[in-house]
Amino acid sequence: MDLTEILHHLGEYDDPTFRTVSPPIYQSSNFDFKTVNDFRAAMANEEHLPIYTRGANPTVRLLEKKLAALQGTEAALCFGSGSAAVAAAVMNSVSGGEHVICVDYAYSWTKKLLGPFLGKYNVEVSFIDGRDPESLAKAWKQNTTLLYLESPTSITFECHDIAHFIAEAKKRGVTTILDNTYGSLLNHYPVELGVDMVVHSATKFISGHSDVVGGVVCASAKRISSIFMAEYMTLGATMSPNDAWLLIRSLRTFEIRMRQAEIQAKTISDYLENHPGVKVVHDPFLESHPDHKLALEQFSVRIPMFSFELNTDKKEVVEVFCNSLKYIRLAVSWGGYESLLLPATVFPHDLYPLSLMRLYIGLEHSDLLISDFENAFKNSGLLS
Repeated sequence: MDLTEILHHLGEYDDPTFRTVSPPIYQSSNFDFKTVNDFRAAMANEEHLPIYTRGANPTVRLLEKKLAALQGTEAALCFGSGSAAVAAAVMNSVSGGEHVICVDYAYSWTKKLLGPFLGKYNVEVSFIDGRDPESLAKAWKQNTTLLYLESPTSITFECHDIAHFIAEAKKRGVTTILDNTYGSLLNHYPVELGVDMVVHSATKFISGHSDVVGGVVCASAKRISSIFMAEYMTLGATMSPNDAWLLIRSLRTFEIRMRQAEIQAKTISDYLENHPGVKVVHDPFLESHPDHKLALEQFSVRIPMFSFELNTDKKEVVEVFCNSLKYIRLAVSWGGYESLLLPATVFPHDLYPLSLMRLYIGLEHSDLLISDFENAFKNSGLLS
């Protein structure tokens, strides 16, 4: 299906009563029925018919229809956060006494779910170096039931050979989940490579306006039905109709936003790579990056986010640099219209180098962002 058709037309005219340009928000917790037979029929098909908004809500269902089409899956299920979507997909795939393999440097809350949280229920996890095929080969166990992937990873932006990972999992009948938030819905490779479930934090690129928290699981209709009848309805981490409507709104400009951010990201990445105040730029779309070839194979759209290390080992210099930024904001999330910086020095651990920082490029003009960086380099003593 054509991308523009999905973003602007798919599912828009399912209600023949009105031809609204903007779809309605069904801001109702409850839905009633004219007869007992109608009520009974709905109760027998709660996954698809509106009864109570914790189950099927028409506004949320319209968003799910679009997201499934964008990701190339049969169905999708929206949640109140990206972490809720990840948790539902993972918990639907493992039971006590089973083993999970996860790439290292995955999203921190995903690692906490797989480690401390599910560990309480006798689920074992092995974190592996996603760049090393031998690391995966050594991690398999008789009771391995799930392989969890990210490419690239959250902070260090390592790309992994997803095709190899999926092929190895399929040989063993192991379920696969890929967090494709960083790749975005404009990169369709996960389904084409055979990934069983694709998860996204809708808070990021899908929203694009820094005003919604949400998540989605994209998979086969059978898997989505299984999650709906178990984790989704039981745990209740559902998306509100209003948030779903805001995300439908955001999809109107999704492709335009991504294309603009892509242009900006290349300019800023090249600028930082050639700046003497920067030690290294971790951007898989740079030719100097060890995973550059893999990134070009996996992604059809450049990701407007990467990390870099300042050319210093002094905490004070790093903090002066960050505090000097006027237009690039210090914040933890990303995917909106504003450029954001997340310095590793704010973490309560030392997993990453002191001078490492993740940069998300928003929609501001690159000249403004470069001038902001120049001022920060000057103030911190890391002059060009």
